[in-house]
Amino acid sequence: MSQRPRRRCEGTAMGVIVLDLRPGLGIGPFSLGMPICEAFAQIEQQPNIYDVVHVKYFDEEPLKLDIVISFPDHGFHLRFDPWSQRLRLIEIYDIKRLQMRYSTSFIGGPSTLATFVAVYALFGPTFRGIYDKDRGVYTLFYPGLSFAFPIPSQYTDSYHEGEEELPLEFPDGTTPVTCRVSIYDSSTESKVGVGSLLDKASVPPLRPGSLYMEEVHVKLGEELWFTVGGQHIPFGASPQDVWTELGRPCGIHQKQVDQMVIHSASDPRPRTTLCGDYFYNYFSRGLDILFDGQTHKIKKFVLHTNYPGHADFNLYIKCNFMIYGLDLGSFHQDVNTSKCCITPSIKWEQVKEILGDCGRAAIQTQGSASNPFGPTFVYGYQNVAFEVMKNGYIATVTLFRS
Repeated sequence: MSQRPRRRCEGTAMGVIVLDLRPGLGIGPFSLGMPICEAFAQIEQQPNIYDVVHVKYFDEEPLKLDIVISFPDHGFHLRFDPWSQRLRLIEIYDIKRLQMRYSTSFIGGPSTLATFVAVYALFGPTFRGIYDKDRGVYTLFYPGLSFAFPIPSQYTDSYHEGEEELPLEFPDGTTPVTCRVSIYDSSTESKVGVGSLLDKASVPPLRPGSLYMEEVHVKLGEELWFTVGGQHIPFGASPQDVWTELGRPCGIHQKQVDQMVIHSASDPRPRTTLCGDYFYNYFSRGLDILFDGQTHKIKKFVLHTNYPGHADFNLYIKCNFMIYGLDLGSFHQDVNTSKCCITPSIKWEQVKEILGDCGRAAIQTQGSASNPFGPTFVYGYQNVAFEVMKNGYIATVTLFRS
């Protein structure tokens, strides 16, 4: 598990913050289903509140565990589905560090204990909860919201799975205090809590017609096809064509001279800082488009996977590409090509099984001073090059026409 500290504003005097609790929807500025880039945008907009932020992920297998943004000063974290990179679960694990506002009432923080009695009084009656004997935790559920209460060992015999009463009060007159609050999508009617119940939280469904992570089908050497919007962007298209199909780019910048040009005997141009070629950046689609500076025609596409552990993480939304080899025919045909299709979820060894071995890789460092994640490896085939991270996952795919 790798942890990426975002920043620390030293000398910031942080008190307990107050966030609006929205069961089944979110808390404060964080909404269930939001892409991870939007969460980071909210964090960057309020640096005095979110001054200590940790990003945790499984470096070796980034699709196996959640990407977690944690706020240790405020006692809560955000869990993002590793594939879609959308928020699936919000957990408040230190109730004393965060005060929640529900309607006009407050709960949590150092002054308002989140006791069972207080929770029940604020949110009202609900069905009997679940008692986890192994963990000694009783979980109370509301739609899109759950509260976990530790049960002292001396009272565990009073609660039996399927028969337990609401633990409003222990025999000694005390009432349990919640140790964890979970906020999750309520549309599936799943009960989400601690332990195995944690995995039941799912990402809310996208709205019909959403362009978020739409499938982008690639025919090597020919074109991209955006399956939701129906746009076709071929090699050789003009900037006007791209604007018409994809809209205004998020950014435009001039290309730096390709450092790999020294390996090409067919390109005798002197190496200057900039060349005439320029990029259209579509960050919200995980896509860069390179135009030739003289002909103003598309010469390259760059597709980004947005994996944590890469220098470009959080600059792009993941591009959900499907790359079809030259021997697969048209991607418009209704055939099962899953075994011969390259997607962001497969590793480099699987790419080689589909396309064959391509020899040694070029090593790309992107400047050791600004890149703490180490080098990546670039492998080239006809019409396509793959930038591969140390864990074997694809970071970027560059498409060109040989």
